[in-house]
Amino acid sequence: MMNNIKNNRLIWIVLLMWLCFLAPAHADSQKEGIDVQDIVFSHIQDAYTWHITEWNGKEIAISLPILVKSEERGWDMFLSHHLHHGQAHHNYYIATEGEHAGKVVEKNSRGEEVRPVDLSLTKNVCGLFLSCGILLFVVLRTAHWYKRHPNQVPSGFTGLMEMIISYIQDGVIKESIGKEEYRPFSSYLLTVFFFILINNLIGIIPVFPGGANITGNIAVTAVLAGCTFIAVNLFATKEYWKEIFWPKAPIYLKLPLPIMPFVEFFGVFTKPFALMIRLFANIMAGHTIILALTCLIFITVSMGLLVNFGMTIVSVLFCAFMNCLELLVACLQAYIFTLLSANYIGLAKVKD
Repeated sequence: MMNNIKNNRLIWIVLLMWLCFLAPAHADSQKEGIDVQDIVFSHIQDAYTWHITEWNGKEIAISLPILVKSEERGWDMFLSHHLHHGQAHHNYYIATEGEHAGKVVEKNSRGEEVRPVDLSLTKNVCGLFLSCGILLFVVLRTAHWYKRHPNQVPSGFTGLMEMIISYIQDGVIKESIGKEEYRPFSSYLLTVFFFILINNLIGIIPVFPGGANITGNIAVTAVLAGCTFIAVNLFATKEYWKEIFWPKAPIYLKLPLPIMPFVEFFGVFTKPFALMIRLFANIMAGHTIILALTCLIFITVSMGLLVNFGMTIVSVLFCAFMNCLELLVACLQAYIFTLLSANYIGLAKVKD
């Protein structure tokens, strides 16, 4: 019985990868070869359509609205399916190479390829709306339960939420910022933790509506790091700024050349930069490795049945391991971002 269950799980994993990731490329790989780089980056980059799968050579995807403003013709709005397969619509098309590759561009009156003002609803934006909706549902559902059941011990989903919130608030936020100063920052840090966690988990799900690489987008991590930067420096104490511009160091490191003040001031910007890069790089690397391992199945098609079968087993096992590791990383990165943000805020609130 257990062997049958394990075999069924293995079959479903293979089928899931086939349908959701690279099955359409399998037929082409036998004729033209497979472009691993194109497949990997097409799945982790943002897009103007939400690809679901392909069936009988036909792409099944959700066309998203494109909203652009031309410098010559003004605003224009249309669905992204008008730009499929290199087509042009109202002089707009998706660039295939150059610095604007994968983005909507247009040709101006001088024949130059330029980027219009682009406020389109892309896959990552839709993923953000989805994750924000899930976050609101989770928070409001938990708050509604406590409102209806005062002075009762929660169980199930609400009990899990209480356990997570209590651990983050008591073990991370209070310990890092202080039991008296933590309250103004608690809501922000808890929101950041659950926002990153939900987006990381959505990115692991390979089927619609999952798969949006939100925290693997450096623009998203930059905004999160920027919020922490504002929280740290806007509400910092006088002692914090004194340590920045006149740190406790030998006088020859401060005068006549302000070596240590420069180093401390430079650190104000490197801390949020490290937050941004750490989250982006870890999530991006995990998705890239899983996709690259999956491509082994199709790369080895031309090497014979035995080699392809063996590499398929190896690829599935490694992908299963990497998905488990990605689940750990999804939780760990949300925790680390919250912990470091709380530590930075705590350092800025310390008083002599």
